[in-house]
Amino acid sequence: MIVSKRRKRPSLRTRVVNKITDIPIDDWNKVFPDVFGGYNLSRTLDESKIEQFAFYYIMVYDRKTPVGAAPCFLMDYSLDTSVSGALKRVTIAVKRLKPNIFSLRTLICGTPLTPGAIGIKGDADKVVKAVLRRMEQIAKKKRARIIAFKDFDHSYTPALESLQRCGFAKLDGLPMAEMNVWFKDFEEYAASLSSESRYGLRRKFKNKHGHGPIIMEVKDSIEGSELEDAYRLYLEVQAKHGMNFEIMPIDFFKNISKHMPGPAKFFLWRIDGKLVMFLFCLISKEIFSDCQVGFDYSIAYKYNLYFVQFRDTMNWCIKHGIKRYEMGVSGYEAKRRLGFEFVPHYLYVKLRNRILRPVFDLACRFLKFENFDPALKRVNSPVPF
Repeated sequence: MIVSKRRKRPSLRTRVVNKITDIPIDDWNKVFPDVFGGYNLSRTLDESKIEQFAFYYIMVYDRKTPVGAAPCFLMDYSLDTSVSGALKRVTIAVKRLKPNIFSLRTLICGTPLTPGAIGIKGDADKVVKAVLRRMEQIAKKKRARIIAFKDFDHSYTPALESLQRCGFAKLDGLPMAEMNVWFKDFEEYAASLSSESRYGLRRKFKNKHGHGPIIMEVKDSIEGSELEDAYRLYLEVQAKHGMNFEIMPIDFFKNISKHMPGPAKFFLWRIDGKLVMFLFCLISKEIFSDCQVGFDYSIAYKYNLYFVQFRDTMNWCIKHGIKRYEMGVSGYEAKRRLGFEFVPHYLYVKLRNRILRPVFDLACRFLKFENFDPALKRVNSPVPF
C-alpha cells in the first residue's frame, strides 16, 4: 500500500519595491483599503523628493494572488520629538553640541501623512507576519534600530496583536479628532455646544479691529507665487510648533493636484487681497480630512484665524454633504471645546536590540505625547456648560 505524503502548502511570498509604480495598481487596489493613503498618495510622496524619508512598499502574495499590501518608510526619528517645556530646551541645547544624539534610524509601517493602514485579505496573522519578516530584512540591511507600526486604530487590534508576542510594545499614539456632521447649518452646530463654548465662539467672529472681510476661496490646485505664499504660511506653523517630523516639500503640493484631482482641495483665506491662511485637505466620499494648515502668525491670534477657518470649512462641509469632519492631531483643547470626539490610535514599537529592549520600552512610556501635553489628558472629559 502506497501512502502519499500530504503536500505542504507553500508559504506566502513577499515582494518589496521602492516606488509604488513598480507594483501593478490592480494588485495594490485589490487588497489595500479604500482610504486617503492609497496608491496615488504614495505615488505623490515618491515623486516629491522628501529627503527625510526612504519609501518601501511590501506586497504579499499567496501563489499569484495578492493577499497583503503595506507601505513603509525609513527615517531618522528623534526621541525628543514628543517632549516640551524645560526638558525640550535641554534636548535642544544638547543637540547643538551633538545634532544626532537622540536620533535612531527607524523603519515604520504606515505613511507620513495618514493613519496607519495595511491591506489584508485572508489570514490576517499570516499576512502581518509576512510583512514583519520583510521589514526585519529591510531593517537589518539599512541598520535600522527600531521597527514600528504607526497610528493604527482599534479596527487593526486583532490583526496586530501578534506583534506583542514578537517583542513589540503597544503605546497610545496621538488620537484623531473627528466630528459627525449632521447639522443643517452653522447655527444648528453652534446650538449643539455648551453655552460657554457657544458664547466664546461667537465672540471670536466679531470684527473688533476694523479689518476688511476675510474671503475664502477653494481650488483644486495652486501654483506659482500663490503656492509659494501658501507654503511660507505652512512653514510658519511647522516652525512654531516644532513639527519637524513630517514636513512636506513644496513639490508635494504640486504633485498631489496632478495625481489626486478632485480629492485634493486647497482652501485660501485673504484679507484685503493678502493671503493670511491656507488649508490643504483630502476628500473621500463623505469624509473631509484636513491635512496641512498655514497661518500668518503676525495676525492669526488677533483675528482668530483658527476659528474662522473652522467656521468656513464646516459651512463648506454642510453645503457639500460631508458626513464626517476629520481635523487631525494637535490643538486638542480647542477641538474638545468645538465638540470633536477623539479616536484612539496606537503605536507598536520594537527595539531590535533584545538586551536593551526593556530599557527602551520604559523610555517610550516616559516619552509618550500625553506626558508632555496636558490637553491630551482632558480630551475625553466633559466640556463645562
